[in-house]
Amino acid sequence: MKLFITGIGTEVGKTICAAILTKYFNTAYWKPIQSGDLDNTDSMKIKAWACENVIIHPEKYRLQLAASPHQSAGEEGISIHSNDFILPENFERLIVEGAGGLMVPISDHEFMIDLIAKLDLPVALVVKNYLGCINHSLLSIMALNQGKIKLEYLILNGDFPEDTERVICNFIGAKTKIIRIPNIEKITKETIESISNKLKIYDNGSENNRQKQLD
Repeated sequence: MKLFITGIGTEVGKTICAAILTKYFNTAYWKPIQSGDLDNTDSMKIKAWACENVIIHPEKYRLQLAASPHQSAGEEGISIHSNDFILPENFERLIVEGAGGLMVPISDHEFMIDLIAKLDLPVALVVKNYLGCINHSLLSIMALNQGKIKLEYLILNGDFPEDTERVICNFIGAKTKIIRIPNIEKITKETIESISNKLKIYDNGSENNRQKQLD
């Protein structure tokens, strides 16, 4: 099982969801591009939250500036291209976490979605409730469909109004599975473990999922 975790924007909880799925599926983890926060990287967070023994592959690029990768790389005189990236070998179970959303530029001419296509991975799309999340969610799903990239999981991170959840879930295909992550007040290794132990994956349109939307 290999999976690329992306989001409908920044600060939607991709790394928290990556930690939960890394624990749940017992996978290795790879963050291809880290922009900023080099003293507290997403890889470090996964190590602290998921499992001390989790295999963390080193980032291809570690950039100083906390900005979009193309800007961070430009500040350091680096050019990033999707062809620079190769999946770690000999790992059948791997979570890959992107930076920001699908249209975050990695160069002037390529975006995060191009990196996903290059790596040829199915996607888990993280959605968080905020004003505008429906628009961002549907545009992200449209972009994946246009790129013929498989949306394996829709991850609903936190609480959602019933009307919001229904519209987003109605827009995805029947083969996309739905994962719900509860609100987390304090992120700890114990919290991540507890959520991963209770995690349920729903088939979109199934009776269980329809009932969950009504609960």
